[in-house]
Amino acid sequence: MNHLPLIIQREYLNKVKNKSFIIMTILSPVIMIVLIAVVAYLSQLNNNTQRTISVLDESGMLESIFVNTENTTYNVLHNTSLEEAKKTVEKNGEYGLLYIPPVEILDSIAQHVKFYSEDSPSLSLISGLESKLEKKISDLKLLNDGVDLDQIKSSRIGVNIGQESFSGEKTSKIDSVLKLAFGGIAGYLLFMFIIIYGNMIMRSVIEEKTTRIIEIIISSVKPIQLMLGKIIGTSLAGITQFIIWLILGFLLFIIVPPILGIDMSAIQSTQEQAIQQAMQNPGMSTGMQQGLEAFHNLPLTNLIIAFILFFLGGYLLYSSLYAAIGAAVDSETDTQQFLLPILMPLILAVYIGIFTVIEDPHGTVSTVFSFIPLTSPVVMLMRIPFGVPWWQQLISFGLLCGTFIFTVWFAAKIYRVGILMYGKKPSYKELIKWIKY
Repeated sequence: MNHLPLIIQREYLNKVKNKSFIIMTILSPVIMIVLIAVVAYLSQLNNNTQRTISVLDESGMLESIFVNTENTTYNVLHNTSLEEAKKTVEKNGEYGLLYIPPVEILDSIAQHVKFYSEDSPSLSLISGLESKLEKKISDLKLLNDGVDLDQIKSSRIGVNIGQESFSGEKTSKIDSVLKLAFGGIAGYLLFMFIIIYGNMIMRSVIEEKTTRIIEIIISSVKPIQLMLGKIIGTSLAGITQFIIWLILGFLLFIIVPPILGIDMSAIQSTQEQAIQQAMQNPGMSTGMQQGLEAFHNLPLTNLIIAFILFFLGGYLLYSSLYAAIGAAVDSETDTQQFLLPILMPLILAVYIGIFTVIEDPHGTVSTVFSFIPLTSPVVMLMRIPFGVPWWQQLISFGLLCGTFIFTVWFAAKIYRVGILMYGKKPSYKELIKWIKY
């Protein structure tokens, strides 16, 4: 009799009814959204900090560039010495004093400008001041050399290399960014899903083994059915948890910001203004148009289908290995020696995707690792947005399915013997013996 549906139902219900599962399902999005909201709130407070900076320009050439902004007020000082200015700024509790000494040669200003403050100044503030000074000093130097600044500005030409395939399909740099973003997100999601729910399957097997419940279950259920039931049931519980996270995350994203006093409408209006300005700017308008074209150029149907197939195939492949490890050991502390060989291909796949697929998605290294089953779920998902022939995708997925079937058989051998073994830490040599039984 096939008990697989009953085992899947049992595993699924045990997971979703578990108190820790329920607590983490509810708390995880709450903690995440609250953290994001707190960071946004603190950033908003930091951005709204009012600073007053005094400027003592004894050269008399640069004070015109210091224009007040929404959060920074510049107080230009005249007819005062440096020591008096320092005392005045400190007494008034101002943020700092920018001192520009009197010089005859413009080149020497850069070496003698100083900023005095009670505490270490903001890095972004100093960088902004340096940028202003560099631009103004460079312009003054060019003017002193008799150079026409307007002529220089009008002579600057931006180069944007157009990209087009031999078949006439136009692309751009934005295409590569979008393709890279999809591939990176897909690979990262698979990596995290395997780590989180693979460990959950392993702990479930260890728990049943240590409580001796497995001895009763195994008397009426085949080991391979029990293992597949655990994998599929836990996977369904993970998908349920993920959907709940999305729903709760969306609701909390709407509720939490008003509670913490974060004005989302102001942020939205700022974004709308930025979009309007971008539409008025020909260069930005062209960039947005290229972005829309890049999105339409993505093979969305292929991406969605491939993501589902490779995501499920990769997860099931690694889950069977996690289940075998859980059956081979008596406690979670004994799993470390077996986890590293499983995690190494995953880590390698991520590094191959980041450092190789980005640079050359159709190169030898990228292509080879997109066919190796232990790395193909990540590498192939990162290659597909760049255009992979359908026959390569089918071969890669076929190899992945074949390896999954072999891995299930391989893991079931270990599972069959390991779930009844107690009190001994197995070695790789013993695992090989179990496979031969």
